[in-house]
Amino acid sequence: MTSTLDPTETTESADSAADTLEHRIRDLSDADFETRYHSDRFTASVIGNRLDYIVEHMSTGFMREAFSPIIRDWYDFACTITGPPEDDYPMAVVSNSLMVFLGTMGDAVRNTVAEYGPQNLKPGDVLICNDPYRGGRHVNDVAFIRPVFHEDRLVSFVTMCAHQLDMGGTVPGGFSATKTNVYENGLVLPPMLLWSGDEPVRSTFSLIFDNTRWGGMLLPDFKSILGQLKLGERLVLGNIDRYGLDAYLGTLTYACDSSAEKMGDAIETIPDGDYHGSALIDADGLDDSIEYRVQVELRKRGRDIEIDLGGTSPQARTCINCGVLDAKTSVGVALTMLLDPSVPFTSGTWRSIDLLTPPGTIVSSLPPDGGIMMFWESSGAVVSAIFDALNPVLGSRGVGGDYGSTNTHNASGVTDAGIPWTSATQCGGEHGPWGATADGDGDSYTVLFTLNNLDPATETIEHDSPVVILRKEHAIDTGGAGRHRGGAANLKDTLWLTAAEQYLSPFRTKEPSGVGANGGQAGPNGAMWLFPPQAESVTMRATDDAAYHDSVPVAGVLHPDTKCVDPEHGKYHYFASQRVWRTEPRTLLRCLTNGGGGWGDPRTRDPQAVLRDVRNEYVSIEAAARDYGVVVVGDPRRKPEELRIDTEATARLRGGWTGGETR
Repeated sequence: MTSTLDPTETTESADSAADTLEHRIRDLSDADFETRYHSDRFTASVIGNRLDYIVEHMSTGFMREAFSPIIRDWYDFACTITGPPEDDYPMAVVSNSLMVFLGTMGDAVRNTVAEYGPQNLKPGDVLICNDPYRGGRHVNDVAFIRPVFHEDRLVSFVTMCAHQLDMGGTVPGGFSATKTNVYENGLVLPPMLLWSGDEPVRSTFSLIFDNTRWGGMLLPDFKSILGQLKLGERLVLGNIDRYGLDAYLGTLTYACDSSAEKMGDAIETIPDGDYHGSALIDADGLDDSIEYRVQVELRKRGRDIEIDLGGTSPQARTCINCGVLDAKTSVGVALTMLLDPSVPFTSGTWRSIDLLTPPGTIVSSLPPDGGIMMFWESSGAVVSAIFDALNPVLGSRGVGGDYGSTNTHNASGVTDAGIPWTSATQCGGEHGPWGATADGDGDSYTVLFTLNNLDPATETIEHDSPVVILRKEHAIDTGGAGRHRGGAANLKDTLWLTAAEQYLSPFRTKEPSGVGANGGQAGPNGAMWLFPPQAESVTMRATDDAAYHDSVPVAGVLHPDTKCVDPEHGKYHYFASQRVWRTEPRTLLRCLTNGGGGWGDPRTRDPQAVLRDVRNEYVSIEAAARDYGVVVVGDPRRKPEELRIDTEATARLRGGWTGGETR
């Protein structure tokens, strides 16, 4: 895997004693298993499950107590358990939470503790760091690391990484693609103590709260994090007391070895060869003169794979970059999603993977100019590029691509009563579709492959911010056609009741992100518009072509006259043509995500499934005939129960299909 301290062109293998397993774990004799892992199989499984319980218990407690909406309603945090320095900090246990955190947490713990000095830690300490170049992610994501001591020996770390609603910088909340360097992003915390011997370090608290806008929400979250770390420490020590230190440490090694073995098995199923893929990020936050492309060359041999990102565009002029640790995370996500989703996400996941990337690209940026804020966008493009490279060779095992960009929305303002408000990651296109697989249609409303967050409730959004959610629905004819259909794009309308400063960040509207698989079609691209306040009373704005005439395009390839999505004849609209979109009260924001990729030849889709799609308005009557060769007769809006398939016309389109007339 990549070097964790120096983001330069290099490869490095995990320093585990089990790097190369001479025998598969399942083939080990009981005696050999106990020699290697210091416990029997049953005990190792029990300890592993108990450790999984610990991180889920910590997560549940934090969700219950969190004040910040991005934690409480979005699940923007993660918990992990990591082994000691002498074992090279194996991250063996992770919570069911944000993937972009989990993939970097092992490196974040190692780099933070190594810089601070493990010899300087003592019981009751909490070490923090939020530097993207030391630990991945962006400055809002703070890692809280608590050492676990057993009989004066440092044996483990329990860790939480949680997004903080604000860490200073030029933009409230931080979510903006127009910042040009690390200094504009916000406060950077090197490895430092937040608690020392369970006593708060006043200087660290003062440093943070002197630089954040919403310390009143961060402070109780910090206290809750401390409580959950104490809980995790107590439960880890309880397992050590019950099963012994050797069995506990052996289980951490066993968990990582199991991940490594399963990922090696998965990689082995790819034919040996060299494969190329790419993915486009439309532009940065300065202008639309530069496109940024992630280029990946995969060289697969046996149970090992080399991921070379050497042809990727130089780092962007703004903070749409990610760091090398985020790119590493995306490599693990892509290979897991494509090859074997059951691979546990531990440090061992990358043991058969070498990542090569030169310094200073959009996925391995360097400070100070290579700012990192919207890191999941560029790292998500790494996933898309790997899908683009491997789907052709995987054939029926391929997976359609997802919607590619969260189209993140961040806004702030002041209510009529003079109270400041902010809204982050709630009213853009943060949720959207996945692609189809050999097993079925793609889900139409989830999150990017690299995420794993919740969808805030409409009532919560409207309670926290002066906004009304007018529409949140699937858009017709937006799932990539295939034997199994890609998930449909999400269409969301939000009405803003006060004046606002809005930061809008759709990055991938020029070419499809939802790539097709095994002959399936790509999902179409989305767009974003603002509709100025109307003199008449606000009603549900229509979605037909005429509805966009008086809109203000924000992003997308749109027809110059109608302002509708038109990938063939449209003009690209740059999302940051206004660095801040200052809107008047009663402005409506519309976001249409990209669609998910289809799987398989659309003309082999079950006509009954096409009929259901027309009835449920996933597919129009016109698209049913054009894309699927199925002629549906009737009115899906007014008389959906009377829809039927015209068998003769369908047979002509499909070349002899006979399925009988169905309703």
